[in-house]
Amino acid sequence: MEKRVLVMLILFSMIILPSVSALTLNVQQETQDVAMIRGLDMPAIFDLNVTNMGPSDNLMFYNFFGSSMFPKGTVQIGGGETKDIQIGIYPRDDMTQTGRVTFDVYVKGQNGDQATYPLTVNVITLDQAFEVGAEEFKPDSNNVSVYIKNLANFNFDNINVAFKSPFFNFERTISLDPYEKKSFEITLNKEQFRDLMAGYYTLNAEITANNKNTNVQGVMEFSEKDIVTSSQDEYGFIINTKKITKVNEGNVISSSTTVLKKNILSRLFTTFSPEPDLVQREGLVVYYTWERQLKPGDQLQIVVTTNWLLPLLAVLLVIAIVILTKQFSKTSLSLKKKVSFVRAKGGEFALKVSIVVNARKFVEKVNIIDRLPPLVKLHEKFGGEMPRKVDEANKRIEWHFDKLQEGETRILSYIIYSKVGVLGKFALPTTTAIFEKDGEVHEAESNHAFFIAEQIKKEREE
Repeated sequence: MEKRVLVMLILFSMIILPSVSALTLNVQQETQDVAMIRGLDMPAIFDLNVTNMGPSDNLMFYNFFGSSMFPKGTVQIGGGETKDIQIGIYPRDDMTQTGRVTFDVYVKGQNGDQATYPLTVNVITLDQAFEVGAEEFKPDSNNVSVYIKNLANFNFDNINVAFKSPFFNFERTISLDPYEKKSFEITLNKEQFRDLMAGYYTLNAEITANNKNTNVQGVMEFSEKDIVTSSQDEYGFIINTKKITKVNEGNVISSSTTVLKKNILSRLFTTFSPEPDLVQREGLVVYYTWERQLKPGDQLQIVVTTNWLLPLLAVLLVIAIVILTKQFSKTSLSLKKKVSFVRAKGGEFALKVSIVVNARKFVEKVNIIDRLPPLVKLHEKFGGEMPRKVDEANKRIEWHFDKLQEGETRILSYIIYSKVGVLGKFALPTTTAIFEKDGEVHEAESNHAFFIAEQIKKEREE
């Protein structure tokens, strides 16, 4: 196709032009390095300064290079007049060449006089007309500046530009004058790239001009920065929990070292998650160390729990034992009461009650008083010491001792029975002792004794 056009131009020059007289025009090209975008239905614009050296004329401009051109019709220029004329030439659909191409523009007068003027155009593809890029930025940057630049002497009106990268997506509709550069400040969402390493990344721009699309790529430099943040949260008193969190917010692999100190007592009640990598003891102090290599976006959470509940309970138990021991040691006379089931010939419910009297110190005028529970009767036989007084009406039994030596023990026992069966728990009143110690009257009381009737059933089943 291009060869055919060239042949036509040669034939036209050899046959037609010699028979036509030339116009007297002075044509100056005002614009240089004009661009034509191949495949884009938009004209390359030439600004010409035309002076008519002859008489007034109506001039028509045409060419055989482009598919069409403007101005349409004729342009009137008076004799000696100078006019600025803008010529627009559209690319052909079958155009394949790129680079600088020189072609002729023909100017024809109203009387058929004709002149030619050579023009040069830079034929490029749409993607060759633009450059995109971004400023260097870091992981802690809140914004990044991106730009698009028009590399051609060509006007772009209402083009859509969609920037895409691993860091953001951004879209705008803009116009660009020849060689104009426009920049945009984009707010970054750090969550979108917290896992990315430092380095160079592709910035892709999808450009749409006059319903024709192209992609232009640029480079973004994600600069290295080592950022490891640390936070700590501690709560609880008896069960103390400490959480230590390390986060790599940079874009390079970073080393994280965490050291925790515990004394030899607290370490016994402390658990760790995860377990430390290194444990070192120095005197009464133990050091725990965690070593990690954190990738961008990685985090390490260390949970340290110290449970003081068990040692606290142990201390309280020891204190209680000490208090009870001291209290018990202060009592000059102790009473211990117990009860056991006995088999009666008549099948009655019968229990043997035993009271152990222990003198821890010398006491005198000792009076032991015990009370019977309701619904029972006292058996006439007694074991051990005989009571001094038995009051069945008031259900009261008394024993009396003039004195008891330190360490002396007496055992008192009796049997109670009832013809009425007993179910569940059967409780007996406590036994009371009234005595003198160093001329002062004191009182002591036994423990509570009880019997569970279920025990009888089990013994009978056996």
